[in-house]
Amino acid sequence: MVLETLLKGESNMTATNFQAARKNMVNQQIRCCKILDDTTLDLIKIMPREAFVPEHVRSLAYMEGHVPLSCHQEMLSPLQEAAILQCLNLNGRQRVLEIGTGTGFLTAMLALQSEQVISCELHEELATQATTNIADHGISNATVIQLNGMDPDAVSACPELQQPFDAIVIGAAIPEIPAHLEALLKHDAQVIAFVGSSPAVSLVHKQKSGRNWEETSLFETLLLDMEAIPENREFVF
Repeated sequence: MVLETLLKGESNMTATNFQAARKNMVNQQIRCCKILDDTTLDLIKIMPREAFVPEHVRSLAYMEGHVPLSCHQEMLSPLQEAAILQCLNLNGRQRVLEIGTGTGFLTAMLALQSEQVISCELHEELATQATTNIADHGISNATVIQLNGMDPDAVSACPELQQPFDAIVIGAAIPEIPAHLEALLKHDAQVIAFVGSSPAVSLVHKQKSGRNWEETSLFETLLLDMEAIPENREFVF
């Protein structure tokens, strides 16, 4: 319903520089990189990415690279976001966990294709911005929690994270997908993450079937490392 409302509102608007930039982004950055799923492309065409970008860098909303955010963070690139959406292929019935909300742009698009999204953001400032941005676009099935999703203790203590998820999206570079997050998945679920260390990492998709995993590396890309990953403590005797 929200997606239909956005499409209707978009059709009644006159052309703007941002709309032209959005169209160019789809044609020149996304479609030419084998993002061809019509549902994904339609969603990107009507979601105003500029509304999720800090005002002083709003002119960069549709650039090919990463847009800087507060707290020394950055948005995923349009291609990275599109690849995640296309690969997940959500059908409106999934419960999705996102680690790393930023200003909520990908969160909003995930919510438009799923039943519920829970998104964990480390920084209070960004969590507040994302909550406002998501609400401003009439999206009510996404909840932003200020939480370090990479901390197993914090995750296990969070009531919103106790029910299993159909999909998990990890929005920053990590050495490996943490076991405490994989444990939150249903038997037939999926996780998509940027695996490696900055600057060059791989966007990896893992599909779970029972106890077995099928892993696919989609492409190599650039991304910041995840913050606040707890160190593994080893006892020395």
